[in-house]
Amino acid sequence: MAPTVLIAEISQQLTTAFDQLDGWFAAPAPLRSYHPANGGWTIDEILEHVALTNHFLLILIEKGTAKALKNAHGLDLATELANRQSVRVRLDEINQPGAFKWMRPNHMAPQGLKSGPQVAATLRQQLQQCQAVLGRLPNGEGVLYHTTMSVNDLGKMDVYDFVYFLAKHVERHLGQIGQVVAEYRS
Repeated sequence: MAPTVLIAEISQQLTTAFDQLDGWFAAPAPLRSYHPANGGWTIDEILEHVALTNHFLLILIEKGTAKALKNAHGLDLATELANRQSVRVRLDEINQPGAFKWMRPNHMAPQGLKSGPQVAATLRQQLQQCQAVLGRLPNGEGVLYHTTMSVNDLGKMDVYDFVYFLAKHVERHLGQIGQVVAEYRS
């Protein structure tokens, strides 16, 4: 896949997913604070978790971006692009609850320390940060560095796949929000 097509696809996935997340901040407070019967998170807690997880993913994405750009001076980009092996099929499983077992680290659990508007602002900033990363890697440079992802035993992923993972994680929790809403309304 050409870098411009790949970047446009990832950018669209990010925009769509984050726009959907943003819409939940306008939901009525009783819905956002509803605790599911199974003891799961409220919508507000899910939104906070997504922001927390994005924070840590973006640290890795930013480091990978810097290293990929540094590697652009010593590696043959055309060869690396031709040999790119994406884990896209396995990444698409990320947004499917129950598709694999993985326990999130405790530091990614919601703590209720930020208000809804603060979480919303953080998520909007994170979307901009993801878009900026893609903008710094316009010619395929994101394939020049790989970071290991333990979730779903994904292994080594390039920067583009890492950003795509972040979008899929958002989608996963949009599905979880849908489940909370369905239970609330029943």
